[in-house]
Amino acid sequence: MPQTRKLFHEELDQLHADAVRLAAMASESIQAGTSCLLDFDLGAAKAVIAGDKILDDLTHSIEERTYLLLARQQPMAVDLRMLVTTLRIIHELERIGDLMVNVAKGARRLYPGPLDPKVRGIIDRMRSQATAQLQLATDTFAERDPAKAAALEDMDDVMDDLQKELYRTIFAAGAHEESELQRAVQVALLGRYFERIADHAVNIGERVGYMVTGEFRSD
Repeated sequence: MPQTRKLFHEELDQLHADAVRLAAMASESIQAGTSCLLDFDLGAAKAVIAGDKILDDLTHSIEERTYLLLARQQPMAVDLRMLVTTLRIIHELERIGDLMVNVAKGARRLYPGPLDPKVRGIIDRMRSQATAQLQLATDTFAERDPAKAAALEDMDDVMDDLQKELYRTIFAAGAHEESELQRAVQVALLGRYFERIADHAVNIGERVGYMVTGEFRSD
């Protein structure tokens, strides 16, 4: 293999590794963001919001290096799809980080709590579900194995059911005062954030399918 091509593939591998690292950071943000909400820890919420810059910086670094490779090497076929897919996936991951910033801000708005025990339990399950879906999406990308993505859609149905359960619980509790209504809206938004994380995980799986096969499938 010519030296130029060897260096190109080394850079490709590094971009791939950095994107997987970005996914791990996004997963950590799900854990930290949810914990600061469930514990009403304002210090932790502040750390989640500030820490999103690290995730953003890595996203921008990967993006810049990817564009440089596209410009210098003008890759084709699989290599081109790899770079295009990486660009799409890192922005899915960046958005997950942004959603967890929203969760941390929600924790500040709902402070000092507490959350209804049923609501708290559902949100904790949504955290577990979101983490599991992101992990599977990450494995799909890391191993370049679109077959793994098949389970993501079924897992997404579980998240949708959890969101519906959260809404039913909120409505069953009732909201008679203005302050109670505002809190109910905030909790409903939290459910939406977790549901969106699950959607991003599904998108990652679909992108990997395109990267490997050259065909993009979206239902």
